[in-house]
Amino acid sequence: MSTSSPKLPKTLLLKQFLPSFAIIDSMMTKKCVVLIDGSNFYYKLKDLKLHKLLNFDFSGFAAMLASNHKIVHATYYIGKIRTDGTDKTQRLFNNQQKLLAHLKQHNFLYSLGYLMKSEGVYHEKGVDVNIAVDMLIAAYENLCDRIILISSDTDLLPAVNKAREKKKIIEYIGFSHKPSIAMVAKCSESRLLKREDLTPFVNVVPE
Repeated sequence: MSTSSPKLPKTLLLKQFLPSFAIIDSMMTKKCVVLIDGSNFYYKLKDLKLHKLLNFDFSGFAAMLASNHKIVHATYYIGKIRTDGTDKTQRLFNNQQKLLAHLKQHNFLYSLGYLMKSEGVYHEKGVDVNIAVDMLIAAYENLCDRIILISSDTDLLPAVNKAREKKKIIEYIGFSHKPSIAMVAKCSESRLLKREDLTPFVNVVPE
């Protein structure tokens, strides 16, 4: 006589699998934001001769940094260029507009500070404040688990500390040729990029 195993109630079967489903769901719903300090990023790339931003694959770069995290938003921070009637500022303005359009194509948001001219040299203002505010919003509104920060600006450390108090992982992305020791020390994690880490995202087009 053949015997069959007793059938378990459906509710019991479901309970057996719930822990596994919870683990899978938790793994799939890890979220991050990607914040790029545009000026800092540009000059670090310039050191490596990879600074043609209109050829840069920002979406691919963000996906590499995010790894298995879902990107809530990726934002590029830069000082807004205003024209003053000169050919130079008009050219810079036109180039920035092309960059902003390129970022939009790669599903990046952008946040604009402003430029202040002092003794013939332009200085960015407000960009670090915008980054800090977005870090705190992400932390206090629980938008993500991880904040991926591409900036070596130590003015951001108070915001880093506050976000960490809210149990957020702050990952500093720096550059191996010019890292910020303070950012490495104060952020939860750090990754220092080398030239070979960046070249896959640069589509070199002959001029």
